[in-house]
Amino acid sequence: MLAAFTGYEIIGKVPAILHTPLMSGSNFVHGIVLVGAMVALGHADTILEQTIGFLGVVLAAGNAVGGYVVTERMLEMFKSSKD
Repeated sequence: MLAAFTGYEIIGKVPAILHTPLMSGSNFVHGIVLVGAMVALGHADTILEQTIGFLGVVLAAGNAVGGYVVTERMLEMFKSSKD
């Protein structure tokens, strides 16, 4: 709860022009999480560990892809519209 509130307060005060660089930085972190989940899955021995590792990889991949989709959408806002 505290992390969510703090994140909301910090990001809420960031100007709109800085959101895209912040999203790119967070996508980098999501990529590291994905690599960590893949390493954990590679070292899993039991079915439970493999299931948790696979779930971690799927969630981390979805998080990383979603971050790039949002970043691309935000970059579209800065392009000039030509008729």
